[in-house]
Amino acid sequence: MDHLREVLERSARRHEVPGAQLVVWCGGEAWEFEFGEERYGTGRGVRRDSKVPIGSITKTFTATLLMVLVSDGDVDLDEPVVEYLPELRQTLGDNAEVLTARQLLSHTGGLPSDVVAPPADSRVALAASVQDVVQPPGTGFSYSNTGYALVGRLIEVVTGMSWEEAVRTILLKPLDVDLGFIAGPDSPGLPTASGHTVNHALRLVRPVEQELTPVEAPAGGLAASAADLVELARMHLAPQHGGIDPGLVTAEHLAEMRRPVPGADPFGLADGWGLGLALFRSNGTGWIGHDGTADGTSCHLRLNPETGTIVALTANSATGATLWRDLLPELRAAGIDLADSAATINAEPRTSIPRECTGTYVNGDTAFSVVVEGDELHLVVDDEPAARLAVHDGFIFSVTDLANGATGHPGRFLRDPRSGRIDRIQIGGRVAGRRHHERDVA
Repeated sequence: MDHLREVLERSARRHEVPGAQLVVWCGGEAWEFEFGEERYGTGRGVRRDSKVPIGSITKTFTATLLMVLVSDGDVDLDEPVVEYLPELRQTLGDNAEVLTARQLLSHTGGLPSDVVAPPADSRVALAASVQDVVQPPGTGFSYSNTGYALVGRLIEVVTGMSWEEAVRTILLKPLDVDLGFIAGPDSPGLPTASGHTVNHALRLVRPVEQELTPVEAPAGGLAASAADLVELARMHLAPQHGGIDPGLVTAEHLAEMRRPVPGADPFGLADGWGLGLALFRSNGTGWIGHDGTADGTSCHLRLNPETGTIVALTANSATGATLWRDLLPELRAAGIDLADSAATINAEPRTSIPRECTGTYVNGDTAFSVVVEGDELHLVVDDEPAARLAVHDGFIFSVTDLANGATGHPGRFLRDPRSGRIDRIQIGGRVAGRRHHERDVA
């Protein structure tokens, strides 16, 4: 395993990642590696306990906290959330009567992706700002930060604490873990490590500040070290693999977190989804975990309860995702058959442009426009050119970033089962529906 230090440093330098942490837990033993600086140009080295904004891996902490309340009998996963948050009836109507905590945790609640912060910028007023659903609750997967913001509010109502206080008191203290909070009135300041943007052409690396409203914190507001992520993951390991049991969540409810939720198909992101955890499969073995991107960071967590293996990477640059991809074959060569996101595309794309796919699709306030540019199909997000799409059989498409040529998660166009017309797009796990006033292009 020690050769991974050289691999980490070499790849980080190649992709101009200022700092990174890698922890591999295997056979009850941890290999820990750190590289670089917490903030570019300062000379302040990355330490084992340096906190990096982990973005959406926060959701795994929030989900685990809610499962503590489920284990204690304070929350029912399948009770309509409106029983705890009656104000949802004002905005979601009949959909509020069927929306459950299980659906929120598994991104099957049908809620828009992005959180629309209420004027007061508080979770107390959050429900009033929740927009209409993008699809009926329980009918399919659509990644939703809004859903996790509601989970945060649910935690507050049930515990009588702020989300931040509940995370610290109920979850982190028993785990003996100290995390950073990057938003909210209870936050003790910015995390130690800065995020960074990278311009490869100009070889410019610039620190960026975190821009996250307090209401979004349950979906992405924590900062952690790779070692911190491993401590959370060890709750899912058996004692013989070095697992820990802080007495928070029953074994039955931990297993529930790892179990695939029917209908949760996160196409392009993973093979399935549980409760706060993505599911990955490789050669018959099951991996679970989560990825997270904050402003200028890229973080990754994977664990395999069957083999007792955990891998955690934090990188304080947006290019950390490429560093992660570089590490995967090296980890496999070291005997860790790590599964990653599914839906790789090996076939050649269609030679003709499927014009029936063009149009504008919306998810909350975000508009995805599919347009023809010359002899290519392009994706425009909120009027900003974003990516080139190559459509394959089955209306699956590969994604190439227009700015840097990087390959993103594949997506797909979806048909209305009644009319047969393409009426939705699924990209980055998010489903967006075609604007109803637009005419389909034949």
